[in-house]
Amino acid sequence: MNCLLGTLALALGAAASAVAALAWPRPARRRTAVAATAAALGCAAAAFAVLENALLTRDFGVAFVAGHGGRDVSPYYTVTSLWSGLEGSMVLWLLALAGFAWAAGRQRGEDPRRPVAMTVITLVCGCFFALTLLAANPFEPAAAVPTDGPGPNPLLRGHPLMGIHPPLLYLGYTGLVVPFAYGVAGLLTGDGGRDGVRTIRRWTLLAWIPLTAGIVLGAWWSYGVLGWGGYWEWDPVENASIVPWFVTTALLHSLMVQERRGALRRWNVSLAVAAFLLVLTGTFLTRSGAVSSVHSFTASAVGPALLGLLTAALVATGGLLARHADRSGAGPGLRPGFSRDLLFLVNNVLLTTLAFTVLLGTLAPLVVEAVRGTPVTVGPPYFDRMAIPPALALLAAMAAAPLVPWARADRRILARRLRVPVALGALTVTLLGLTGRHRPLPLLAFGLGAFALAAVATRAAETIKSRGGTTLARGAVRRRLGGLLVHAGIALAAVAVTGSSAYAQEGRARLATGQVLDVGGYRVRMEGTEEVRTGDSLTGTARVSLSHDGWPLGVFRPSLVLYPASGAPPVANPAIRTGPFDDVYLTVTEIDPATRSAEIGVAVNPLMVLLWTAGGLIVAGGVAAVPQGRRRRAAIPRPPDGAATTAREEAGTR
Repeated sequence: MNCLLGTLALALGAAASAVAALAWPRPARRRTAVAATAAALGCAAAAFAVLENALLTRDFGVAFVAGHGGRDVSPYYTVTSLWSGLEGSMVLWLLALAGFAWAAGRQRGEDPRRPVAMTVITLVCGCFFALTLLAANPFEPAAAVPTDGPGPNPLLRGHPLMGIHPPLLYLGYTGLVVPFAYGVAGLLTGDGGRDGVRTIRRWTLLAWIPLTAGIVLGAWWSYGVLGWGGYWEWDPVENASIVPWFVTTALLHSLMVQERRGALRRWNVSLAVAAFLLVLTGTFLTRSGAVSSVHSFTASAVGPALLGLLTAALVATGGLLARHADRSGAGPGLRPGFSRDLLFLVNNVLLTTLAFTVLLGTLAPLVVEAVRGTPVTVGPPYFDRMAIPPALALLAAMAAAPLVPWARADRRILARRLRVPVALGALTVTLLGLTGRHRPLPLLAFGLGAFALAAVATRAAETIKSRGGTTLARGAVRRRLGGLLVHAGIALAAVAVTGSSAYAQEGRARLATGQVLDVGGYRVRMEGTEEVRTGDSLTGTARVSLSHDGWPLGVFRPSLVLYPASGAPPVANPAIRTGPFDDVYLTVTEIDPATRSAEIGVAVNPLMVLLWTAGGLIVAGGVAAVPQGRRRRAAIPRPPDGAATTAREEAGTR
């Protein structure tokens, strides 16, 4: 409790110091604001440590521990149970937010927007610290001290990724406060110079990386725990993470145009502001109880407070954009003709279209129910139908962009660069189409995926060749290849998502001992059932043997796990046989001990290894693309074909 009080006091002190440094610019006042921010970070870390200690020592006198702790919970899931509940998750949120505030304050160099940006960041910190203390205090004493607790939500203790997935998402969410603050500062100061663009891009990328990793690991957790055989269901809370990701990805690309051409200044400020506002929207959905989801928390006093904060932020930033957008300057227009400028603009339009489409489908049921009082459901068919066309168009634009010069494209250069990727894409569609087993939409997705991968390989080879053997560790080459690696990962993900969605096969049957079920060339044979009680859980397991075309692949044990103290229904624990081309996903939904039979579900999901590999490539590419300190631009030789574009425009890319 004292830690939270200290954190709030120091956050307010940091905000006051930042305001003072803004009004009366002096180095001492700026140092005071940074010191107060560091102290607030220390208090947030202390609050985190105290709450973790209460969980580990089973201090059931604390209401949060009494509601989420348990004597028989393993140490790992005891630690991760801190963010399994609303109040504890807010402590983790504060720790991440204070960390970014401190890091932003310590940034070196002179930037006229920094005092304004730090004022905005510290004010946001103060709002969240006050919200946690007043509406979600995790140190409230328990009304009655129990002898034991129910443990964390059963869905959150069946997979080790729950120790990584939420913290990464929180880092991504809170990190977007820095671009937001610099966007607001740009509106107020009118400074949108090149150094400012680089600052926003660096902080945006530092938030984009953990946000991306959190989304990928969340899909993996959903696949490995929920037992439904999929990894993305367009759940409202899943959507609340992907919408800021779309906007942030658009911002990263349009900032490149501004850095190189000085264009899209107002648009970039709007995207930087919108990304964090969408984070606030998602935070409200997750913590208000407004949506029903396995990812969300129950209704609490935090919901109205978050709604008030979101409303205030929308009104304030909307007013600033309406009144001061001209201060950021329109900048020069985009070059006419077919160029990378144009493709990046198309990229932005498609990404924001995807964000709006998903946001509309997520919020529409809430609005309709509030107005009419009638529940409305928007399910996967809407999202699939509305999101797939712009996603495929985005894949095509993403693949072509690195091959097109920044200046107006020379036809000969463009034809030379596109020749191999287009040929490989067309060959892929032709060969797969001749089999007669593929529908038009998967054919198009596979063809675009091949085109994109070939384009990435072509551009990567040209980048390395143009550097004359320069080591790949050099900053410019590393960042450029990092961006291409992200594109390769997205192309692979598109192929994997298409394959796993269009060609999955499923089967379900009640099997007694010795009976078999055949699905997709695999044979599942029931070998028996068993029940085991361990700690605070009761596990019912079906033993099944798996074979493919007569070759034995082993014995697998899908199970149902019941935690009686939680009062929750049994949790499915699937067994997954992962192969190079497909996964066999085995689940059990009911076990009858009397007849030693079980209801067995089998799903054969193609290309799942490719999907998780693609996620790793995207994150790795983002890490490689992070700029490290101030850079010096190396000279880039003029292309040997004597193109009209400058060497910098011709070779410039990520």
